[in-house]
Amino acid sequence: MTDSRDVPAGPLTPAGPSAGVHAFIAGLPKAELHVHHVGSASPRIVSELAARHPDSKVPTDPEALVDYFTFTDFAHFIEVYLSVVDLIRTPEDVRLLTYEVARDLARQQVRYAELTITPFSSTRRGIDEVAFMDAIEDARKAAEADFGTVLRWCFDIPGEAGPEAAEETTRLATDDRVRPEGLVSFGLGGPEIGVPRPQFKPYFDRAIAAGLRSVPHAGETTGPQTVWDALTHLRAERIGHGTSSARDEKLLAHLAEHRIALEVCPTSNIATRAVRTLDEHPIRRFAEAGVLVTVNSDDPPMFGTDLNAEYAVAARLLDLDEQGLADLAKNAVEASFLDGPGKARLAAEIDSYTAGWSAP
Repeated sequence: MTDSRDVPAGPLTPAGPSAGVHAFIAGLPKAELHVHHVGSASPRIVSELAARHPDSKVPTDPEALVDYFTFTDFAHFIEVYLSVVDLIRTPEDVRLLTYEVARDLARQQVRYAELTITPFSSTRRGIDEVAFMDAIEDARKAAEADFGTVLRWCFDIPGEAGPEAAEETTRLATDDRVRPEGLVSFGLGGPEIGVPRPQFKPYFDRAIAAGLRSVPHAGETTGPQTVWDALTHLRAERIGHGTSSARDEKLLAHLAEHRIALEVCPTSNIATRAVRTLDEHPIRRFAEAGVLVTVNSDDPPMFGTDLNAEYAVAARLLDLDEQGLADLAKNAVEASFLDGPGKARLAAEIDSYTAGWSAP
């Protein structure tokens, strides 16, 4: 069984990208479309939060977190993830986490990120909903001013919590008295097994009617039918993971024809055992089928990775040079919910960076 801590080392092997390609990735302007709020807490932040709340079982030692974030399967990952969620207990915790996530993204030249937030996890723990929204918005505005990184929100339903969570998440996402300015999309996360997508149709219908975009997880640990259900019942515009789509030629053709992007998170899929090894990852199959592929980090510190490392993984699995990596970055821009001028500016910045890198 592969230790998830070893996964990011793959691209650094002799078969992986050159040092020059790694340097190119480090400076490449990027958009991140599939990254979770709590799951992005660095070991430094997790240990600080654990020290604030000593009744938690989460280690306060950043080095001990390496072992704590080694998962036996997807169910174990969810268990550990929820223990970190439990560290977010006050608006001050929310603000700290959000601002520091933006700092980490900015270090990787992420210009725009759609951060998946599960507000139900915080409001049911007693954080006032208005205070929660104020905390994320204050952090968003401060991060853009301080780092230049633009954050937008995706509110997602924790599927395992059922209709109560769905109703509460939908209310928070659609009530103009509560809904935050930075909210752009509506998602569905958590375990897929035993949590069929069609039951969430009424909630997605309400969110879409309120102007939000549909971005559910599907096909990560279940088969292609879950992706079809997300497309048919939830009107998905992008699919979180979609790993099993590779097993359905008709589905791949549909995704490619309609430019429905897959938010691919390679290291995450290995760490949670959704895919056995990186060499078996279906990302190449997606690209060969003409699917709009974006590369993302999911819950990066928990998986010992970051977005730069995921681009290095993609470079190895897809045999990408610098121009190929720039095109991959532009896929994320195309699939993002940035407005037209914002997309044009970020795409132009990617082109300018690449041209400057290639110039003699």
